[in-house]
Amino acid sequence: MTATMEKGQNAGVVRPESIVASLEAVNKNYGHVRALRGVDFRVRSGEIVALLGPNGAGKTTAVKLLLGLMPPNAGRVRVFGGDPTNPENRMRTGAMLQVGRVPETLRVREHIDLFSTYYPRPMSSTEILAAAGLEKLSDRKFGELSGGQKQRVLFALAICGDPDLLFLDEPTVGLDVEARRLLWDQIRELVSRGKTVLLTTHYLQEADALADRVAVINQGEIIAQGTPAEIKAQTSGKRIRCITSLSISNLRQIPGVTEVKEDREAVEIHAREAEPVVRELLARDATLSGLEITSAGLEEAFLALTQDSARNGNHSN
Repeated sequence: MTATMEKGQNAGVVRPESIVASLEAVNKNYGHVRALRGVDFRVRSGEIVALLGPNGAGKTTAVKLLLGLMPPNAGRVRVFGGDPTNPENRMRTGAMLQVGRVPETLRVREHIDLFSTYYPRPMSSTEILAAAGLEKLSDRKFGELSGGQKQRVLFALAICGDPDLLFLDEPTVGLDVEARRLLWDQIRELVSRGKTVLLTTHYLQEADALADRVAVINQGEIIAQGTPAEIKAQTSGKRIRCITSLSISNLRQIPGVTEVKEDREAVEIHAREAEPVVRELLARDATLSGLEITSAGLEEAFLALTQDSARNGNHSN
């Protein structure tokens, strides 16, 4: 699947002038370990792209390359049409990463004021505090904050320079449901102003809710790209939930069943097609009850894609 898979009026060939960040046939090695293998990946202006993959798949390496924090071993990395280490390009880029340390003795407002001095046209402190939901915490020391509150400060620092391109690496880790929804709203607000966001997340619901386009990376290779709907369509599976007397091992032996897991008093069965599996369930268990059938979501598609990739590729590091 190529980067030209878009939805609605965006379908068709991606115009070169609309691409704000790209990896072109990029390889990156750490010693004998191949972190990225011939990766082609593009981010267009004004979109939210979610980069998904298991731990160690290459997500963080891809982001670090686009931020100019390391060079590729082969291929080309471009941001705003040039080198990501170019100072002018860096002034237009913001990043919220899961690495590095923030001085714990400075107060929230002091951190924001300090970071704002790095940029020629920063957002106002009032705007930044409001966007990150930190108005009531502005005088608190960073070291006194909870994990979720610290995440909000890191988001605030990432947007200080009013960046055109924003990298968010697991931005909602540690946030409660309300704070997560608030951050989603702020990300959407940034994009409505013409900003571009590259998001990495382990929350598949987050990617489904936010992203215009999803790229799935596994073992250093992009294995699928498209809108969330297009990704889900690749695995036209169904989720069957029911209460049954059949054991987990018996359920896994039913033809067409791809996964089975317990769900409180019931079981959740994943299958390529629901009808033959349901017929078999009814034939084997006359006491079957609580039957529910729903379409597979992004999580099921992600698992199917990465598992198929692992079986078919089976790269060694």
